[in-house]
Formats: sequence, C-alpha cells, structure tokens
Amino acid sequence: MFERLERAMGARLGRPCLYVPSNRFGLFIALCHWMKPGQRLLMSPISADEILFLVLAAGLRPVIAPICPRSGNIDAASVANLRFDGVLTTNMYGLPDDVVALGKICAEQGIPLIEDAAHAMQTTVANIPVGTHGTAGVFSLSKHAGAAPGGMVALASSDDRPALKELRDRWLTPRYRATEIASLVKMIARNAISGTALAQPAWWLAKAWGLQEQREGHRIALRRNALAPRLAKWLSPHLGLTALDPWIRADNHQFRMRQSKLVESYALGRLKALDRQRERRLNGVRRLAELKTVAQAVRNHLDQPLFRVPLLVDDRDRALDALRRHGIITGYIYDPPFDDYAPGLTEPSPAPEQARWWARHVLPVDPLHVDRAWPVVAALSSGIPPEVWTP
Repeated sequence: MFERLERAMGARLGRPCLYVPSNRFGLFIALCHWMKPGQRLLMSPISADEILFLVLAAGLRPVIAPICPRSGNIDAASVANLRFDGVLTTNMYGLPDDVVALGKICAEQGIPLIEDAAHAMQTTVANIPVGTHGTAGVFSLSKHAGAAPGGMVALASSDDRPALKELRDRWLTPRYRATEIASLVKMIARNAISGTALAQPAWWLAKAWGLQEQREGHRIALRRNALAPRLAKWLSPHLGLTALDPWIRADNHQFRMRQSKLVESYALGRLKALDRQRERRLNGVRRLAELKTVAQAVRNHLDQPLFRVPLLVDDRDRALDALRRHGIITGYIYDPPFDDYAPGLTEPSPAPEQARWWARHVLPVDPLHVDRAWPVVAALSSGIPPEVWTP
C-alpha cells in the first residue's frame, strides 16, 4: 500500500516510513503501539482539537505541559516535577519543539518520544528533520504539501513496522471511490484558490452549506453530556477510537478510510511542488520576522520554511476579519488551551497563564501569502504585555 510514497518520504527523512490515511490516525496507532492504557502522556495545551480526543481514545491520560512563550511549544525546562510515561510534541506552525532536551528526558526514563510533525514537513533541528529525533514522527500530507488526505509515520526502527502496519490495517475503514474523488477535488480547488480573491466567497459558501465543522469560538463543541458516557463505556482503546469518532473526525470525516493509488500519485506530485515552494516560503518567513508582533522563536529559525508564522497581536478576531477581506482564510487557531477547553479530562498545567495568553493572541500567517496579508499584518499592534512575555 503506497510503497512509492513511503520510499519517497523515507528518502526525504532517512527513516523507514508507513503510510496512513491521516496524521491523526497515525498518531493514534503510534500511541497504541508504544504506550499502554492508563499511562500519562505529556502534551502541549495548544494543539488541534482531535489530538486531545485521539489521546483519550487510546486510553491515555493527558498531562498538560507549561509552554514556552517564545514558541508556543512545550517548555522542556518546566516539566521536571510532572509525572508522565511518554511525550507528544507539537512543533507548532513548524517551530520545532526542544527535541534535544525532551529526547534526553525520554532516554533517561526509557519512555517514548512521539513527534507530531503535521506542521513541520520541512523543519529541521541540528540539520536533522523534525519527526526523526524520537521514537516515531507522524506527518501530514494535507498541510505543508497540500496533498490529498494522508499522513506518514517515520520509525526509528523498522522492527516496529509490522506491528504498526497490522494496527493500521485492522482499523482502516472501507474505501468509497466517490468520497475519495470528492476529497481530491476539494484539495485541488483549495490549493488553486488559497490566497486569492476567491478564498473569501468560497469560505462563506462552505459555511452557508454546512460544510464546515460547527465550532464554539475556535474549538469544536465539547458536548460533554454526549462525551461522558462514551468515555465511561469503552472496553479497550480501539473501541475508544470508534466511541470518540464524532470528535476525532472533526474537519476530516474520512480520517481512517482506505485510499487508492490515485491519491498516492497526487501526493507524490505535491511533494515535488513543496520543494519548489521552499524559497518563497523562506522569503515570507524572513519578511514577517521583521514585524514587532512576530513570536520571538521565529527570529531564531529564519532558515526554516515554516508552515505558518505566528504573530502575537492585540485584537486577533478583528485581524482575522481583515485578512478574510484580503482573501486570507486563517485557520490553525487553538483557543482555549486543552485544560480550559476540557476541564476534568486532563491533568492541568501547573502554569496555565502563558498558554492562555498565547492562545488568545496568536495569529498564524501563511508565509506564501505574505504580499496579500501585508497591508493587514503590518498595521497590527503587539499583544505582548511585559509582565507575561519574557524573551
């Protein structure tokens, strides 16, 4: 299944790879393989909604870490007193987690380091790709590459591949050709109109037709009354995947559907396009890094073609509206942090204020669309209060 794509990603990453139909599905099988139900997983409070639910579906207890205010990622220097049995990084917007420090902690404790590299297809640390520093890294093909729905698990050891492949094949759902083609057409259209004058009317049309997930603010509705009995009743982590499917599938209802060679061919073409975009992306990162509102970590990674450049601004919602009028639809906002979004379902952060502040102020900007976004972002004022921000 998808051997050509696995070889292409393996050559890019220097690790054996296993194709999965989505990043979230890849993370789920990785957590099920390397961790046991009931164990504690250290994770960032600022990540996509489905990540929290797939961790719960794997039977794990989310332990929410303090974040570094420079990057929005786990603050590795502040986790010594927390109890956990594994670590899941985020690499927010392509800014790398401190995998050196986290890797050392995991090695000393003999626990897995799983890298969520969905935002970090082209990011490196010490010239080594993000996603290849830990036990496993899980990539998304639909984000940086703009390919069809799909992902890739990069493994430190090929010995783990058969067991992961068995898990993958066991929990895949049947392929529906019409659904697959519709997803491809949607992705092609999105790539074509992204950052153009057509983006805003397409966004409003999708919203009017109910094609977007219903949200409360920037998060999907928790629906605690529906969630609680499902959390209480599952008998194994794999039943948990089915039980929590309505939450895990947000914005990707085919996250575990089998795919065909048609998807593989399109994804291979998009990987080549990704490489051609590298210089444009780097130029956009460097230009946005000139703004006083840019997150401080960006200035330390001007050689990285980031997925998004995080700005930290006073009135984020007003900025979102202004960007939409310029054809820039800004997603990937994770507000509020998980321990505020789902109290009681996590072990809360011992230092939550930094994450609350970051989630409230962050504005991720696509560096490929810097020219269209510039009239808006250049006029924004900073949301960095001196008593909170400590560069």
